[in-house]
Amino acid sequence: MPRRAMGAAVMTRGRRTACLSAVLIAGAAMTQTACGGGPPPPRPPESYDAAVRADSPAFYLSLGAGNATRQSAAALQPAYHHAPGVTSMPNGDRASLFDGTSQYVEIPDDDRLSVTTTGELTVEAWIRPDTLTFARTAGTGYVNWLGKVSSSEARAEWLARMYSRDNTEARANRISGYVFNRGGGLGAGSYFEDRVAPGRWIHYALVINTREKSAAYPTGYVKVYKDGVLRDQDALDEYDITPSNTDAPMRIGTAGTKSYFKGAIGKVAVYDSEVSRSRLAAHCRAMNTQPRESATGA
Repeated sequence: MPRRAMGAAVMTRGRRTACLSAVLIAGAAMTQTACGGGPPPPRPPESYDAAVRADSPAFYLSLGAGNATRQSAAALQPAYHHAPGVTSMPNGDRASLFDGTSQYVEIPDDDRLSVTTTGELTVEAWIRPDTLTFARTAGTGYVNWLGKVSSSEARAEWLARMYSRDNTEARANRISGYVFNRGGGLGAGSYFEDRVAPGRWIHYALVINTREKSAAYPTGYVKVYKDGVLRDQDALDEYDITPSNTDAPMRIGTAGTKSYFKGAIGKVAVYDSEVSRSRLAAHCRAMNTQPRESATGA
């Protein structure tokens, strides 16, 4: 598949493929991010958590492993497998730290985590890769670090992915998001492929929308954002994707338990709507400019 340089915002219908085959370091430098493509505005009075909750997430995991959590959907209690660690985010809040071999967080299946509930879904998270060459990868050399899929059965919905530097598709540093048919296989997806520095936080958002249709996107689209900036948008009809509602759980640190992310993941939020570009940029800025809430989530 031909590669192309990714600009600040790419809106073309280039083909994006993903195969659902068989399907960061504590104390690392916390550099600020230019969110929304420009400098942050004067500091507003609300915290990052308040900025996210203002957009009514269906699920929000605001703190790291072993700490108090706040979810909009109270029944969606996370289970921490193999004792993920805890690290600090740029605003001082906590995030889960994964060893890249077995640790992950699992959230039970719920309709609010599926695209089909409203026809729209936004998945948002902060990630801090602590390596560029992952020890446990899948397929051609990638890690599915967040998603609602099961690799053991035909239960695929969506996922977020990062390619290991030694992958066999020349996609080093690529960070992407995909939506699948129930049976998996090729998915429709979008990506950005920038130089990644281990230990640096990245604000990531994946949008899937089957309601907004046009000549360019007759059955909807998938988008991916980095640091509050839209980087890519692609059509679901490229691969005849019709999202399904399965009983697969959502996992953080892995997706289908075949590959595992080494680094930190925090502030995972899922919305049953498409969060606007301006609001995602506001969330990103809030991490760098707004005061954190108390360490207990109070």
